[in-house]
Amino acid sequence: MLPATIPIRAISRGIAVLQALNRGRSLSMMEIANASAVPYPTACRIVQTLILENLVEREPSRRRYRPTALVQTLAHGFQGQGPLIQAARPHIVELTHLSSWPVSLTTHVGASMILRDSTHALTSMTLNSYFPGYTLPILESAAGLVYLAYAPADEREGVLHSLEMLTLDEVPHGLRLIRESSATDIVREQGYATRGHNRFTENPGKTSSIAVPVMHGDKVAGAITLAFFSAAFGMDDALARFEKPLKRCAERISGDLLVAA
Repeated sequence: MLPATIPIRAISRGIAVLQALNRGRSLSMMEIANASAVPYPTACRIVQTLILENLVEREPSRRRYRPTALVQTLAHGFQGQGPLIQAARPHIVELTHLSSWPVSLTTHVGASMILRDSTHALTSMTLNSYFPGYTLPILESAAGLVYLAYAPADEREGVLHSLEMLTLDEVPHGLRLIRESSATDIVREQGYATRGHNRFTENPGKTSSIAVPVMHGDKVAGAITLAFFSAAFGMDDALARFEKPLKRCAERISGDLLVAA
């Protein structure tokens, strides 16, 4: 096991900038700084470095920046969660057909939840299509709260410790909620997590979400999340409509995972 060390902040910030660009696809420098929680002057230097490395390019006609195809090389060697995706796909498609709302499958990587599959392209009840590789901040997403609640205590502590070491501007409040309240206990007791008016999406504040865990035996394998327009339902109404179908969907995925193992 590697010894605990203080992270190199420059690398952490570079990754945050690249993830922000990957989520936004085309952003101004100010949008990059805001989305990555990196100071504007630092974000400028990081973007220029990424341009020199051919991972980012400036759009020809305007002062906006986007990732290049070369970012795909960063994923070479990654094996993915093939069995989980295969098990989940038919069930999340069925849930979208029944509910009309998009459903996403995410798994945990570092300080993020990573989108593995979604049904955004199968419904008009969405503002954007999100594709595999899209990152969600673990403390700000319903899927992240579900993961933290169901992860082993030592793994959860490792994630929280890493977030504390990064000291990004938006982290301390979320960390306090986890550290000083019984948030994870409540999520485990009720079997779901919610987030209203999601900030991390391409249309901040326009959608809310409910997430439930996908278990593989006694271990959390990921989360499925149903997103809906914040203006369409209050959270209590959304839970009344979608909590049970979401949990049934997750149980069926878990069952298929065990059969495939």
